[in-house]
Amino acid sequence: MAETKVPEVDYTLNNPDTLTKYKTAAEISHKVLQAVIALCAEGEKIVEICQKGDKLLEEELAKVYKGKKIAKGISHPTTVSPSSYVTPYTPLISDTAEAETVLKADEVIKIQLGAQIDGFGTIVCDMIVVVPKNSDKSEVTGREADLIVATHYANELLLRLIVPPGLLAQGTDEEKAKAAAQKAPTQAHISSLLEKVAKAYGCNVVENTTSWLFDRNEIEGTKKIILSPGNGTRGDGVPAVGEVWGIEVGLSLGSGKVKTLEHRTTLHRRTTTTYGLKRPSSRQTLSEAVKKFGTFPFSLRQLDDEKAAKVGIVECVRGGVLRPYEPAGDSENAPVSRLLTTIAITKNGITKLAAPTPIDLTQFKTDKKIEDEEILKILEQPLSRSTGNKKNKSKKKKVATTAE
Repeated sequence: MAETKVPEVDYTLNNPDTLTKYKTAAEISHKVLQAVIALCAEGEKIVEICQKGDKLLEEELAKVYKGKKIAKGISHPTTVSPSSYVTPYTPLISDTAEAETVLKADEVIKIQLGAQIDGFGTIVCDMIVVVPKNSDKSEVTGREADLIVATHYANELLLRLIVPPGLLAQGTDEEKAKAAAQKAPTQAHISSLLEKVAKAYGCNVVENTTSWLFDRNEIEGTKKIILSPGNGTRGDGVPAVGEVWGIEVGLSLGSGKVKTLEHRTTLHRRTTTTYGLKRPSSRQTLSEAVKKFGTFPFSLRQLDDEKAAKVGIVECVRGGVLRPYEPAGDSENAPVSRLLTTIAITKNGITKLAAPTPIDLTQFKTDKKIEDEEILKILEQPLSRSTGNKKNKSKKKKVATTAE
């Protein structure tokens, strides 16, 4: 009797179900992001905000795909990074001093989190300026305004630079073919253009800011784009139709150079390495991490016994079965920005799956502007094919005018 061959599941964007799962995860990420932003006020403890964010993620995930054998969970724990922090930050309750860290008025903070459905993860990072208590302040001025506006345009520029050549070309078949034959910009050229945007506002791109190809159960795929690479690092690969990416931009009011912080490493992620762990506490930590989070990043505070995890994690890292995300900050302790957008590249262009909150540029007062003609021309380009919506067209025109 011949064996029945089980058909392979198509996990690419060619399968409509894949995009649906990405979009469902993105909706959850967006909803929780807005709720976490509302929690961020002067004097609030970062660890408590992170805990509430993760609880909200779990509650929203519980509402979807009920009764179906589909894995779902947190693709990135809630993190709230203070002004000069480059990497996501989430302290532990058991580290008393760090657990008392609170948000300060007027500092630029970065909020990062994400959800995944069936291994299709969406991660988003947004930034806000903490409003002082008992203040109705709505405008942001000074260097913080320069930083945020610069980051907005750097992000919009990067998104347009990764649209595959000719994908949105119009005109005759010959004109379309000519556009498609053009080479995608090199990563060195991409870095150069983003540096120009940063310099226009008196900022610098944070070194080694990395955008990754996403895949099922993978947020650090085979391709990556590295902005302002240092220490011999380099990106590899060109974004293409049918791919999902996590696009990241980070700027600094300082030099853009990074230093390792003295704080405990609390974020980790499973690797493909196998190693025979000797300590029971190590095996328990690894087992729980894999069961709850698979290959997605997690915080030690998300494990059942935080204190035991702090012991068990040591051998896991030493054996290479878990990779630590070491906390890093600006080398000059200068304010740093960060935006992260999960996008899908389709035949119609770029779809923002999980993206930062749209910025109201009228709330940020800066006397600086972009004057580079090449950059202004790129910023005028669309991210996707026109839907014929006049409202969207007028909005795009307004943003481009502001850039000028």
